[in-house]
Amino acid sequence: MGIVQSQSIKNTFITFLGFGIGAINALFFYTHFLGKLHYGIVATVLSGANIMMPLMAFGAQNTLIRFFSSYKNQKERDEFLTFMLILPLALIIPLGLGFYFFYDQISHSWIQENPTLKLFFWLIPVIGLFMAYFEVFYAWAKVHMQSVMGNFISEVLVRLVVMLLLVGVHFDWIAKDTFVYSVALAYFAQMIAMKLYAISVKMPVLRFVIPKNAKEIVQYSGFIIVSGGVAVMLVDFDKVMIPQYKDIGQNALYSVAIFIATVIAVPSRAMTQIIAPITAKLMVENKHDELNDLYKKSAINLQVIGGFIMILIFVNIKEMYQLIPKDYSGGILVVFLIGLSKFYDVLLGNNNSIIVNTKHYRTVLLFGVFIVILMIALNMIFIPLYGIEGSAFATLLTVMIYNTIKLFFVIKKMDLFPFTVKTLYSLGILAVCFLLFYFWDFHFHAIINIGLKSILFSIIYILLIYKAQLSEEINGVISKFLKI
Repeated sequence: MGIVQSQSIKNTFITFLGFGIGAINALFFYTHFLGKLHYGIVATVLSGANIMMPLMAFGAQNTLIRFFSSYKNQKERDEFLTFMLILPLALIIPLGLGFYFFYDQISHSWIQENPTLKLFFWLIPVIGLFMAYFEVFYAWAKVHMQSVMGNFISEVLVRLVVMLLLVGVHFDWIAKDTFVYSVALAYFAQMIAMKLYAISVKMPVLRFVIPKNAKEIVQYSGFIIVSGGVAVMLVDFDKVMIPQYKDIGQNALYSVAIFIATVIAVPSRAMTQIIAPITAKLMVENKHDELNDLYKKSAINLQVIGGFIMILIFVNIKEMYQLIPKDYSGGILVVFLIGLSKFYDVLLGNNNSIIVNTKHYRTVLLFGVFIVILMIALNMIFIPLYGIEGSAFATLLTVMIYNTIKLFFVIKKMDLFPFTVKTLYSLGILAVCFLLFYFWDFHFHAIINIGLKSILFSIIYILLIYKAQLSEEINGVISKFLKI
């Protein structure tokens, strides 16, 4: 896994750096400087933009990766890229016009419950547009096996800008309302930076010619809109629905808990940046055995790393909540529920990359429609009853059902299987470590408590993983580190 391991390590480092900055923002700067009201507004706007992004991108980011390897010369690739840059406009223009002319009707249910959202609701499609074209330019860099800089732009640069803006709020350099608008400018800067880097990797030549396989491209892009929309809605739709039933300040509490749990998926996000184009290439070349090997390796590697992060969070969660304002408490159960859903995602390795590149991808479209309906129904049932905990429970149920369907689909249609006996060993080690450390607390300050418990857990976990020889790649990294 040479290039995979190299860029995955870089991407993991960058993503963790970004999450470190994001942690300071989400857990301290947002909670202390911005307050629950505007924190909730930002969370709602960004979640809405994330949901609109797959529509506005028209699936172009995945379609670029899926079809790029099938073109044999640069002229065809330039024609293909040009088509991909124009294709999103087929939805962006009608969506933008619809949002403009029917703004009051679209925003009514959210603004009725939370009138303070009215000034900012229009930012949702604008930021969604910036996110969409960022992904298109990022995909252009990915197909040329350059994923690190794009990861830095999305994970680190934007969060640093937001951090500076939050500091500006703290010192009264900018008003809280102005901060919300400034976040939109940060995502515009992200898009421009990605565009400049993408053309520096490979300067495209615009050729306004419709590709011969345009019909197949549009059909596949339509599938990606649904499948990508489902994936995003599983992450963000709950934060959009909560303000329909509860005070928007509840989204601030929910966002803190979600951010903590989302750290579990950081290694998966980093590795996927480079594994996705390799998966597509192996499938185009019909290299089944290599693909199956990559599937198993990605699954166990992500399980070991993601499981480590999950247990590290779970055993320290009570102390973590002692470090943030008390009016943000009450999200511990949300962390557990969302954390388990993220870990199930991690367990399946590059499952999603396989599905979006298979000839059977249209079948998954039906699964996606079913899951969206189920997710909406579960949130409508559980949010009024149990608030943010109910929303987290609805998300966990939906993710479990959806991922199980996708797993069996890949097993049956592709004859690929991600699990081995090492999967059971890894789960056993995680269970033992959780039981050993969750109920063991030191009577010190929360930070010291977290530090001591984390060090002891890390030593025992790494030792058990190393002795069990669950992953050649991880054992190689540990051995190299110990020699140093």
